[in-house]
Amino acid sequence: MSVESITPAWMHQQITAAEYDSWSEEQCAGIEVVDGMVVVSPSASKRHNRLARILANALDAAGGPEWNADTDFDVRLQDVPLTNRRPDVVVYRADTLDITPTRPEHVLLVVEVVSPGSETTDRIVKVDQYAKAGIAFYWRVEQAATGVPLIYTYVLDPATRSFRTGEMYTGVIKVSAPFTTEIDLAI
Repeated sequence: MSVESITPAWMHQQITAAEYDSWSEEQCAGIEVVDGMVVVSPSASKRHNRLARILANALDAAGGPEWNADTDFDVRLQDVPLTNRRPDVVVYRADTLDITPTRPEHVLLVVEVVSPGSETTDRIVKVDQYAKAGIAFYWRVEQAATGVPLIYTYVLDPATRSFRTGEMYTGVIKVSAPFTTEIDLAI
């Protein structure tokens, strides 16, 4: 029995934005679409989810009424070929809460918490994709062996559509952009 015979057909062919948009929320959970191909993500650890929630809560409070910060939803980076990413945390304009899909022009900051198996994607691939989409800020959270997270920040250079490396933090983030905030990630 081949892998193709036991997995759904959509895992072996490009899908369109219209096809994806017709799927239920349950069908879209735990996946991303890159160049039209479905990429399945394993469930995150409790530590990963906790870091994402701490960040989302702090960024939501820091963003005031103009910005929301949430977890676990798609950002449509491009329609053709379809590329949807599901960052761990997304800071987006509050007035776009009910607009679907969320597009890069709605987004100010994305955060990825690196997990085993996502290292290359989070450190290299997504950095390039988010920058080319025009998202102003990217943060990458590394779960260090010491238990104290390392946080790398990136700022978009709009002229080149690439990220400049910002500050690196250990455990506590103290930033003035995109908002002035201090977030303690020691858990």
